[in-house]
Amino acid sequence: MQLQFKNYIALIGLLFFALIGKAQDDEVTFEMAVSKDKLGLNERLRVEFSMNKDGDNFNPPDFKGFNVLMGPAQSIRNSWMNGVRSYSKTYSYTLQPAGRGTMTIGQATIIIDGKTYKSLTKDIVVTAAVDDPNAPPSADSVADENIHLVAEVSKANPYLNEAVSVIYKLYVGNSINVTNFRPLDNPKYNNFWSQDMAVKQYSAQDGTYDGKPYRYVILKRVVLYPQKTGKLEIEPLSLDVSVEVPTSRRDFFGRPLFASTNKTVSAGKRTINVKELPSTGRPANFSGAVGSFDFSVTTSKKSLNASESLQATVQVSGSGNLKLFQLPEPNLPSALEVYEPEFDEKVRTNLNGMEGSVKNNYTVVPSFKGKYPIPSISFSYFNPKTEKYTTINSDEIIVNVIEGPSNTTAAALPSNQNKQNVISSGDQFQFIKLNTNLTAKDNPYFFGSLNYFMWLLLPLLLIPLAILFGKKRDAIASDVSGNKIKKANKLARKYLSAAKKTLGNKEAFYVALEKALHNYLKAKLKIETSEFSKDKIAELLVQKQVDAATSEGFISLLKNCEMARYSQFSNVQMQQDYSKASEVISAMDKQL
Repeated sequence: MQLQFKNYIALIGLLFFALIGKAQDDEVTFEMAVSKDKLGLNERLRVEFSMNKDGDNFNPPDFKGFNVLMGPAQSIRNSWMNGVRSYSKTYSYTLQPAGRGTMTIGQATIIIDGKTYKSLTKDIVVTAAVDDPNAPPSADSVADENIHLVAEVSKANPYLNEAVSVIYKLYVGNSINVTNFRPLDNPKYNNFWSQDMAVKQYSAQDGTYDGKPYRYVILKRVVLYPQKTGKLEIEPLSLDVSVEVPTSRRDFFGRPLFASTNKTVSAGKRTINVKELPSTGRPANFSGAVGSFDFSVTTSKKSLNASESLQATVQVSGSGNLKLFQLPEPNLPSALEVYEPEFDEKVRTNLNGMEGSVKNNYTVVPSFKGKYPIPSISFSYFNPKTEKYTTINSDEIIVNVIEGPSNTTAAALPSNQNKQNVISSGDQFQFIKLNTNLTAKDNPYFFGSLNYFMWLLLPLLLIPLAILFGKKRDAIASDVSGNKIKKANKLARKYLSAAKKTLGNKEAFYVALEKALHNYLKAKLKIETSEFSKDKIAELLVQKQVDAATSEGFISLLKNCEMARYSQFSNVQMQQDYSKASEVISAMDKQL
């Protein structure tokens, strides 16, 4: 009896717990959960809406103050434990804060068994960007850490008109790949005289950045000469870079999968402090030359006859701002006739600045016999290495005129004494004759003569010729396609003339051919194509509605120009490429 009573008690207990479980199963929950209620501006927030019973018409909040990166992602979980069923359904979102401050995530709603349930609101505090080493790195964060654009400036405190080189380098980490880049904003270099040094080929090199191994590519090189003192700003170079970043996922063969992303990088604004040239010791004839120079004045002849000519050359050579100062002028005697000088420069630019020579060539013609001195002239420059001024004086040159008329009264005076005595020979003035010996011709009358009737009929004879000429001209003008072909062929010959002259010389030919192709696009489309890639040029031609065959022919010629630097090309191949270039330019001109 006692045992039976205990069985009843146990049965009642089981029924009690079953009823409690049933009641719990009937209770519906709909809740919102967030990964954190305080985060930085550069962090992400995960928001989940979960329920223990399936529902319909889920309506999320508007997430004001956040950008939705992913979602909604839906997950369902069903489980049985000790005969009890457990069910949950979740909608999840990944959010990125749009600004700093306290943001409120509003209520979400869902209908379960015909009844509407709402989640509670939640306040999220967004602070300034923070470092989060525990967060899994995203493709953007990996790209941020592994791509750097740097502007290396050779001098931070140059003198006025002293050369400053700027090299732009793109540093890329070893774990990522750069697939493409394009400039967004090119610096203008205000208050500088600038000279770009074209980078013909991008080649990766090993280097270090912030003490870590990197690969880098030189993107742009420029030489600057400051034209103003004080603090001058070098505008930043900005690029849009397409990169591939490795992920934690692997393909079938175990190789890492890459995620693509775009990053905007900038070299940053650089400031240099330009120093004024010292006033102490500055020569009176200083014209702004800064560098290290040699100076000379020479003549092609020192002995000649009157009315013959000689060349007097004033030359400055060396390294410095060769294009940015005036050459001194010689002071020649007035008996020497001097023509305007012809300026000649042979200047090349490297990362150290300008090197070479500039000169003025004067043509000098003596009028009289005698010896004429070309006085010494001086040239002054400032050397930034020694921080001192230097003056160079030329040698005096005597010009000996051997034969010619004598100038007994005029001395060999410098040109600034521009008055010269004129020698009178006694026959400068002659009397005008008042009586004439004019006689009449045999046939003084033109009217009625043979010449009169020929000139009268000539316009009538020219009318048929004018009609024939007009018809011929109209026929040529109406031949639109023929005129286009002639114009295109003439344009092709114009741009390819330099390449034709170098046929047989592989390097010179393909350099001239590539320049001709770029110059054609530059002249035709009014754009600068030297910084465009082949893909960008192909896209541009598609936009201009150039047919595929012509566009592909143009791009293939550019590829041949690049391959010619590393491969052997025969004369036959060069002739074929020249003919193909002529055809492509003619076809493209008709379409554009």
